[in-house]
Amino acid sequence: MGQRLTQISTRTGDNGTTGLGDNTRVSKDSLRVHAMGDVDELNSNIGVLLCEDMPDPVRTLLVEIQHQLFNLGGELSIPGFELLKPEAVLALDVALATHNKALPTLQEFILPAGTRAAALAHVCRTVARRAERALVALGAQEPLKDTPRQYLNRLSDLLFVLARVLNRHRSDGTPGDDVYWRSERLARAAD
Repeated sequence: MGQRLTQISTRTGDNGTTGLGDNTRVSKDSLRVHAMGDVDELNSNIGVLLCEDMPDPVRTLLVEIQHQLFNLGGELSIPGFELLKPEAVLALDVALATHNKALPTLQEFILPAGTRAAALAHVCRTVARRAERALVALGAQEPLKDTPRQYLNRLSDLLFVLARVLNRHRSDGTPGDDVYWRSERLARAAD
């Protein structure tokens, strides 16, 4: 792995380039840097989500996801290097199955709303989708392993499910639910 920073302001990026972990320099608007930035933004948003009240298993899962996203960022910063393992995708599959099983089946679309924690999980979901799109764009230009793209795809699904879990978690013990979309077409069909 590349050198660890001992100072934050290096001024080496003043010319519009940034250094990768393999000591190459690329433009700050390169697809790789965009993908790295989207993954970093996702990790930061999960950090904000972790400031909220939530069940301990969800908190533990999100902390592990932050570590895996850091691995993904490291992998993106060193072309050809692998840090994110396929087992990380399998862990998301297990978490998806576990949390989804405890939720009622959706009968209608839901809005990205509800509790503050659920709304933040939806923000994380949308950033995960953007990061996934950035990886797809990068993969069209450079060879990439499948695991990072798969991880972000599963993670966005899991964040949707976790938003539903968080809408049901209330510190005061009152029951919670999702915020359902009021579809005019479906309302007319029900009449």
